[in-house]
Amino acid sequence: MNENDIQPLVAIPIILFIATCLALAGSQGGVIVLGGIPLFAFGVAIAFIIQGIAFIPAYIKSTEKFFDLTGSLTYITVIILSVVLSPEIDIRSILLMVLVLIWAIRLGTFLFRRILKEGEDKRFKEIKQSGPRFLLTWTLQGLWVSFTLAAALAAITVEQRVEFGMIGLIGLMIWILGFGFEAFADYQKSKFRSIPENKGKFINTGLWSISRHPNYFGEILIWVGIAIIALPTLQGWRWMTLISPVFVTLLLTKVSGIPLLEKHADEKWGGQDDYEEYKKNTPVLIPNPFKK
Repeated sequence: MNENDIQPLVAIPIILFIATCLALAGSQGGVIVLGGIPLFAFGVAIAFIIQGIAFIPAYIKSTEKFFDLTGSLTYITVIILSVVLSPEIDIRSILLMVLVLIWAIRLGTFLFRRILKEGEDKRFKEIKQSGPRFLLTWTLQGLWVSFTLAAALAAITVEQRVEFGMIGLIGLMIWILGFGFEAFADYQKSKFRSIPENKGKFINTGLWSISRHPNYFGEILIWVGIAIIALPTLQGWRWMTLISPVFVTLLLTKVSGIPLLEKHADEKWGGQDDYEEYKKNTPVLIPNPFKK
């Protein structure tokens, strides 16, 4: 066993420990179900169990085609179970479930269609050759789901219900803005790529003319909106579930989102006058509709 295989085997227990800490924090003041299990912790456990089950056929067939789809199905499963198993349901719980379902179904369908069209996800080309590294990726997805859903789960599973109020409406408005940005940006990019004349070109029209990553801007707003809707229900250790929008933002801006895409774009179009001009005048994330 080489070093690349040993590191994932060390990382996986650490990930599970972090998830356990999140489950304990989010369960404070939450409802208890199924003979004494905190509903919040149950949701986190389900997220990891689904990844473990899905990993087996994916590893056997050495395929990543169902990775993103499994992630979306995990969001859907966890959020529905949290509402169904909750002994009391309020408007905040129903709204959060609907918002997560809309987001997960749209994005999951979009990503699944894309990988079927492209045939593979280049991120997994080397990863899937190693069992431990491939398992680590699926385990990380369990943590990803748990972190991003944390605030919504905290609000849905809270024992003491709180009136929806103005804060909830503000969160909803932010979510709508974010969803619109993400969905429309994805649509514009797909339409751009479908035109044969645009093959090999970068998109700099529509929302992409005011931000180099408008879809990621929308994604961040979506989870900020979710967190604001959940905000009035948080207390004690449950405040830790606000890691949701922080996690999404850091992941997209510092780890696997923008940095990788910017590097790929620089390698592909770096040096081209039109690309360098676009990069110089267009914000990397936050849209600027008034740019020159």
